[in-house]
Amino acid sequence: MQSIKHVLKHFDPIKDKYISREFQSYGMHLAEELDDYKHRGLYIKLAKITHRSILEKAFSFAIDSNAKNKGALFMWKLKQLKGEKKEYKK
Repeated sequence: MQSIKHVLKHFDPIKDKYISREFQSYGMHLAEELDDYKHRGLYIKLAKITHRSILEKAFSFAIDSNAKNKGALFMWKLKQLKGEKKEYKK
């Protein structure tokens, strides 16, 4: 996880003109690493509303796999982790 200082230090106003918050940067990082740039808005929204630890677990699971569609695997694991969290709260 990057600090705000690191994000702002490497902020390029021409290239990254739409990224102004840390969760946006993290969402873009997820989209790029999962090779799913088409759904970058979804990853930004997930980075904003979902706890970072859950995202990190799903991300590491997807990256460590040999799947062709890592974005789908990430979403499947995220759904599974959120379901476990709900069961744990009951």
